[in-house]
Amino acid sequence: MARPLLSVDALLLLASGWFLLSANGRFLAQALQGREALATSTWGLALALVAGVFALHLLLLVPLATRHTVKPLLALLLPLAALAGFYMQRYGIYLDPAMLRNVLRTDWREAGELLSPALLLHLLVFAALPLLLLWRVELRRLPPARAARRRLGLAAAALLVLAAAIVGAFQPLASLMRNQRELRYLVTPANALWSLASVSMADARARHAVRRPIGLDAQAGPLAAAPPRPQLLVLVVGETVRSANWGLSGYARQTTPELARLAAEQPLVNFARVRACGTNTETSLPCMFAPVGRRDYDEATIRGSQSLLHVLARAGIGVTWRDNQSGCKGVCEGLPTQSVRELGPEAPCEPGPCLDEGLLLGLPALLQQVQGTQLLVLHALGNHGPSYFRRHPPAFARFLPECRSDDLGQCTPAAIVNAYDNALLYTDHVLARLLRTLQAAQPRVDSALVYVSDHGESLGEGNLYLHGLPYAIAPRTQKEVPMLMWFSPGFAGAHTLDLGCMTTQAAQPAAHDHLFHTLLGLLDVHTSLYAPDWDLSRPCRGGAAIARAATPGTP
Repeated sequence: MARPLLSVDALLLLASGWFLLSANGRFLAQALQGREALATSTWGLALALVAGVFALHLLLLVPLATRHTVKPLLALLLPLAALAGFYMQRYGIYLDPAMLRNVLRTDWREAGELLSPALLLHLLVFAALPLLLLWRVELRRLPPARAARRRLGLAAAALLVLAAAIVGAFQPLASLMRNQRELRYLVTPANALWSLASVSMADARARHAVRRPIGLDAQAGPLAAAPPRPQLLVLVVGETVRSANWGLSGYARQTTPELARLAAEQPLVNFARVRACGTNTETSLPCMFAPVGRRDYDEATIRGSQSLLHVLARAGIGVTWRDNQSGCKGVCEGLPTQSVRELGPEAPCEPGPCLDEGLLLGLPALLQQVQGTQLLVLHALGNHGPSYFRRHPPAFARFLPECRSDDLGQCTPAAIVNAYDNALLYTDHVLARLLRTLQAAQPRVDSALVYVSDHGESLGEGNLYLHGLPYAIAPRTQKEVPMLMWFSPGFAGAHTLDLGCMTTQAAQPAAHDHLFHTLLGLLDVHTSLYAPDWDLSRPCRGGAAIARAATPGTP
């Protein structure tokens, strides 16, 4: 069979049409959502969007495509568009720079859970078959001058089509772009190219930059420098746990039974709905350890600066980061770190990702060695999706039937929620076990526990799954997380901390923004970065602690 003979221009036209038809269905559906189907204005907007997406991709391709580069270029873009289209359609995600950064930082074990037969079939139809056709195409040879003129004419025509589309539907397009700016992250593969360029440039700048030191004036206060007994604050950073399903916060199911039993015996301070810094780990983790957080969010400043952990270490607090995730995202750079997989053969890591109980390995022995004031950060895998069933041992599969597939599309909504809630039961168990371990060390160590999730999750509400939507349009389920605090009697006494007051304080609105300043206060570290109004514990620390907190620049 003769191979088809095409010019570069014809191939670009076909490719732009293919991207429009195969990967932009969700963009068109979202842009036209809520409009009357038979209205003339709807059809006019639809025509403008179709023409605009086609012309936009043509404009992107023309400068990059020559007879020698067009095939390699399309060979990269076809699978990229197929992958992006699948996940945007399947899980309702938007491919913005934050989401792409999250994907690129995911380790291979987590990435493997996103593979499914449905994805492979989609790639076969929308990537492999077009690649086979692309390989068979023979490109027509043209004199360089003529090829350049044709390419210039094609670009001019695409520009005219794009301009006509904008002018022809200017009012609805302007309204759409003003009120739903995030829609641009559904235009595929332009979204992937833009996000990749944005992330690459930011990473290139970061590679050649030194993190800006913060809190250079940090000093340990009297309690931190010379505590009555050794002090250990354990901060557990959870993963993908949303407030809506947290048993202690009033969820219809009891997903935190062990913590509830402990709460009946002693004060557990539960902050029911905490506003997260972001909707993905790559954003939330650096943000929650930054002085300004979400209220004055500046991604470049946060990523280019040291974190709370560096401030504490500078003041003489012993800081250790123990990880069961894909790293600390720069938060613990240069500080002592441990991976659960490296803690010994007893780590619960086979098969697949480690279970979060591995974070507790060796903790009793560590508690016997604590000197001075120390912070231990445990970065949990928590409820990381879509494989919620892999986040807990079989004994915790109590809500049935449970979704036991990596592809949520194969499960009923009820089974997905069951799997998510079972993973929460295991998080509850890990936290309760940690708390009991800290209690057992009370004769020697004054301890405290702070647990907070990094972001929430969508479980099918509004046909959205997982997380990572742009913050402005993300639902509350992705932005509201639980936070829990516990203090041993010795820790509370040393810090004159009124636990009844803390319980009252927990009823007030809280956010990740509070974490930086609350930990400074609880660990008695003085620095000009400290903002008393953002310290959740400040109103509840009496006597000398309140006096110190009232002094500007000190907790």
